[in-house]
Amino acid sequence: MDYSLALENVVFHYPDMAEPALRDLTVRFPKGCKTAVLGHNGSGKSTLFLHAVGLLRPQKGMVLQAGAPVSYAKKELAALRRRVGLVFQDPEQQLILSTPLEDISFGLRGTGMEEAEIEARCAAVLDRLSLSALKDKPVHQLSLGQKKRTALAGVMAMEPELILLDEPTSYLDPVSEAQLLDGLDSIHRTGRTVVMATHDMNLAYRWADWIIVLDQGVCHAAGTPEAIFAGREALQAIGLELPLLAELWHSLPLRLTAGRMAPRNAEDFKAMLNGMLGEGPEERQADWLIEDYTRTGERE
Repeated sequence: MDYSLALENVVFHYPDMAEPALRDLTVRFPKGCKTAVLGHNGSGKSTLFLHAVGLLRPQKGMVLQAGAPVSYAKKELAALRRRVGLVFQDPEQQLILSTPLEDISFGLRGTGMEEAEIEARCAAVLDRLSLSALKDKPVHQLSLGQKKRTALAGVMAMEPELILLDEPTSYLDPVSEAQLLDGLDSIHRTGRTVVMATHDMNLAYRWADWIIVLDQGVCHAAGTPEAIFAGREALQAIGLELPLLAELWHSLPLRLTAGRMAPRNAEDFKAMLNGMLGEGPEERQADWLIEDYTRTGERE
């Protein structure tokens, strides 16, 4: 498997912290995949991302990009940040100019790019992320979801090979989350590698091709969503739970699930379960099962 970026045996200790943030951490981001990085606060997700773009430097170990160790010389770091883009959790940390168009074009002008190319790139990324109608709107008047998409657009305009997003869907309403995820899927279809740090197990399960689980600065597990969420014991050991659909799937009798791939979104789950139950008056039983399970979970 090809990797866009890897950390090999990285150790990093913040001076004001009693314990290391990263402890001999080895992780790899598969090239061309949608990867979700899971873990509690303090597990090392943000520190991992800051190492990936060279904002932090390992105290031990190394960061590899395109198979070669990252150099921390000024020129090489600038080149790394053109290949690897980071979108912060709080867009206010990233948006510095008055309108989306001004903010997105700012980074491009810093490269000395011709104005015609800047205009073309801005127009393309604004369209891809459904921001064209908002390009001249004052940033302070944008919703949180619109600000997050604008911050992503500023990174995307640089055309990096790898895009890292720190909790991109946090505090978003369902419509804004769907718009952001549509934009990420559109970006991924261009061949980019997209990596998302998230607390949302349900989102990771339905969205990602590859899962990395961090715990106390080490890689607890890495693999496909099906492999990572095949059972609850390993996740419960570090205080994480199964996504709702995985929990529901594994609660079904083995005679129903044996030999079947676990569905990763609600529509596929209902279609498969309705097929198991057969046609006729029971054809909506899957909907009732899922709704009843969800209500029970909310009551608990």
